[in-house]
Amino acid sequence: MCDKDSIDDIIEFQLKNPGMSRRRFGALSLGAGLMSLLPPVAGAIEVQESEVDIKTADGTADAYFVHPAKGAAPGVLVWPDIFGLRPAFRQMGKRLAESGYSVLVVNPFYRTQRAPTAPEHPDFNDAATRTTLMGLMNSLTPTTVVTDARAFVAYLDSQPSASRKHKMGTTGYCMGGPFTMRTAATFPDRIGAGASFHGGSLVTDKPDSPHLLIPKIKAHYLFAIAENDDQRQPDAKDVLRAAFAKAKVPAEIEVYAGAQHGWCPPDTQTYNHDAAEKAWSRMLVLFKSALA
Repeated sequence: MCDKDSIDDIIEFQLKNPGMSRRRFGALSLGAGLMSLLPPVAGAIEVQESEVDIKTADGTADAYFVHPAKGAAPGVLVWPDIFGLRPAFRQMGKRLAESGYSVLVVNPFYRTQRAPTAPEHPDFNDAATRTTLMGLMNSLTPTTVVTDARAFVAYLDSQPSASRKHKMGTTGYCMGGPFTMRTAATFPDRIGAGASFHGGSLVTDKPDSPHLLIPKIKAHYLFAIAENDDQRQPDAKDVLRAAFAKAKVPAEIEVYAGAQHGWCPPDTQTYNHDAAEKAWSRMLVLFKSALA
């Protein structure tokens, strides 16, 4: 989860693998470098991409929108991790669009600043960087997430390239994991699939815990859980399984052995190629069935 414990894990991993981290960050300095780390899409669809501004109840959110060049495809709303909208997530969004989806990757911190909202190579060992990023994350609340979800879903539904005949999907990474659940609960008849990758604070003891929203959710789900997150909160997966089973909603919930918190985006210090590709493939299987 995106909290002090998970950040400490990232720091520890970086200290154990300094050479790997420097090489990876060097490769990811430019968007072109990202392409070399993301496997190409077989039979990739031609896409169109643009930077867009979206009006919300609280201001104007900047976002990246990418979609097939022809026709209308199921929409997917992507919530980034604590590092925000950046080249890695633009490339991930484009890769998903090349697989046949209209994808909106948002800047969840637009109330504070436009993207980029993190340094190019964020270092949590740096106290100022750590304080700034945690401050950005803590500026968001369940209320702001729902406010934004309403605007982002409406934006996708207003686009000719995003099909209204299909259900919409939503994905979230780290802090974005619970955002998908709040989105799915707010739009139970519109959101058909949700995917949380190393999502944080999915099950808490607070009255607004995301798992308490499951009775309102109709979306089929994928929860890809980091091994160290599971070690810290081993009962969370069981709570999720029980809640989805009671709601009679399909949910694939798996702990990814050897994968550390943050392993999916290719620019993170804990990126795990094989585990990330497995999670990506499971998401595509989910979307193919639930957004058909």
